[in-house]
Amino acid sequence: MLSRKTIENVLLAALSKGGDFAEIYMEESSVSSISMINGRVDKATSGMDFGVGIRILEHTKCVYVFSNDIREETLIRLAIDASSSLQSLPASVNIRLDSLCNYVSNPHSLAPVSVAKSVKADFLRSASEAAKAYDPIISQTSASYGDVHKNIWIANSTGLYRSDDRTRTRFMIEAVASSAGEKQSGYFAPGSGKGYEFIESFPVEDTAREAARIAVTMISAKPSPSGKMPVIIDNGFGGVIFHEACGHSLEATSVGIHASVFCDKLGEQIASPLVTAIDDGTMQGEWGSIAIDDEGHLSSHNVLIKDGILSGYMIDLLGSRRMNMPETGSSRRQNYQYAPTSRMTNTYIASGDSSPADIIADTPYGLYAANMGGGSVDPATGEFNFAVTEAYMIRDGKIAEPVRGATLIGKGSQVLMNIDRVGNNLQYAQGMCGSISGSVPTNVGQPMIRVSEMTVGGREA
Repeated sequence: MLSRKTIENVLLAALSKGGDFAEIYMEESSVSSISMINGRVDKATSGMDFGVGIRILEHTKCVYVFSNDIREETLIRLAIDASSSLQSLPASVNIRLDSLCNYVSNPHSLAPVSVAKSVKADFLRSASEAAKAYDPIISQTSASYGDVHKNIWIANSTGLYRSDDRTRTRFMIEAVASSAGEKQSGYFAPGSGKGYEFIESFPVEDTAREAARIAVTMISAKPSPSGKMPVIIDNGFGGVIFHEACGHSLEATSVGIHASVFCDKLGEQIASPLVTAIDDGTMQGEWGSIAIDDEGHLSSHNVLIKDGILSGYMIDLLGSRRMNMPETGSSRRQNYQYAPTSRMTNTYIASGDSSPADIIADTPYGLYAANMGGGSVDPATGEFNFAVTEAYMIRDGKIAEPVRGATLIGKGSQVLMNIDRVGNNLQYAQGMCGSISGSVPTNVGQPMIRVSEMTVGGREA
């Protein structure tokens, strides 16, 4: 998008009035999406965007500006204005960029742009029809597909100059069951850091029928009881609790400003010895994977918790300065309109030794949270409240009647300590994570786990 000489000139301008580090982030992206309601196309969109972000640091102060006017004179004026807001005296700098190093985060065999929209619509229609045919009480289906292709270039005043090519695809299916004035839904939204080959090989009709099964099962379920009890949380999207209630508290975004319950606890036991938790952006083809982060640093396999001991944080450049710790390739942003910060990629609790059947059989009474929904979390304390979209009671070591309206209430640090069984069936699920640097694709994941005691919100006994 910009010539090497232009980039060097803008970086020099960014440090002309103050600051000790300057960075340019350039982005060119294309997106496409289709949505359906009851098998009929509701909306189809596509578009392109491009722009440039300029960041200047002065120790732990940060100034960020952006523009989609990429003329050199415009960017130089923007950089000088931003630099003028800092207090330090400008240093003598000589910026010379390294040779451009190109990366590909998401290798793929079938570019989504090469697939006709009619083919994508037929794919969604097959999902809608499979969900609708599952049971007569399925009253509505919603389905959507989206893909994004993004090229980014990152250069900074240390000479770093790198680019990355990123492709992601995802689809969603939701089925709604209606009976006697009640409505319940089942929902799945799988995605991948691959091209359209992911969609072609995905068992879409089976997934649609599974969404319908959840809706039909929950429509006849009785209200969940409330109180403290053992809770078994299944694999896959069950990992959203760790992501929200613990993962955000391990990001430098909160640790670096002393707004996390896990500040200054490296080397201490913060979880059950059965728990090992990892954030790994290097996993091939996964939804949250990146070859380089949004500051141009190589992604990493970052062990956060090892056998219950806090082993590391997720750290970006600004967090590194605040914490006096090395960066971990964890800097991310939604697009050029956002300054980067430390974020998760593919974050999961590692597999344990227990089989799911044994975990259930060894639980005389409790709640089985088969599928999780959304919730709310206070990152400073880890206190959370999550809805369970598919739940069952466990009685005498067996999965018993379905219950609805269950919520899981607790504190992330306490839940980590109360995990007393970890299954051997690790699975990932896909989501979009929001923070101060916008919305980014992230994997959550875990095997089945059992929490020995947890507060369940439901109907009073």
